[in-house]
Amino acid sequence: MNALFILIAVIVVISVTAFSQPHLIEKYQFNAYRIIKHKEYVRLISHGFLHGSWSHLLINMFVLYSFGRAVIYYFNQAFPGRGLLMFFILFFAALIFSSLYSLVKEKENPYYNAIGASGAVSAVVFTSIFFSPYSMLYLFAIVPIPGIVFGVGYLVYSRVMAQKGMDNIGHDAHFWGAVFGLIFPILYKPSLFIDFIYRLFPFL
Repeated sequence: MNALFILIAVIVVISVTAFSQPHLIEKYQFNAYRIIKHKEYVRLISHGFLHGSWSHLLINMFVLYSFGRAVIYYFNQAFPGRGLLMFFILFFAALIFSSLYSLVKEKENPYYNAIGASGAVSAVVFTSIFFSPYSMLYLFAIVPIPGIVFGVGYLVYSRVMAQKGMDNIGHDAHFWGAVFGLIFPILYKPSLFIDFIYRLFPFL
């Protein structure tokens, strides 16, 4: 788990540093216009190491730690000896994948910006759900709910809120990060889809 701690520590240090140095956020936040027009591709990754507030940062890191441990365990079961490597591939690939929709949607909008690791964190949560769909998650840290039920509700909520565009939360990144988390294990080992179906419908 040391590598997971290191990842979280790096994100925390960079985010906290950027709290007092706004030019870092300006330079490294997600901005589709600058990525496309100025080829600043580093923003596809760097935005995930920046957060807008302590609450934004701490919530993301708590969820990343909680579910990251489980995902590394599941990956070690599915891909012996490669669990940690697979976790890091998932995390960084999800940062990019979760931003692709916004990259296309906002490519002509120089004023659209986004920061945070939420897309990748959503992917980690949904990979955990993929491997254990009926494990309990705690809604608002209080209400127990099966992971698959939470997952469906989360996808619907993220999609609806993204279409409404009523707040400054990156619901598109949340949605596509979650989708990526579900399909990522199957991309590497298609037979895991059959295992998922049997876990989802154990009576089959």
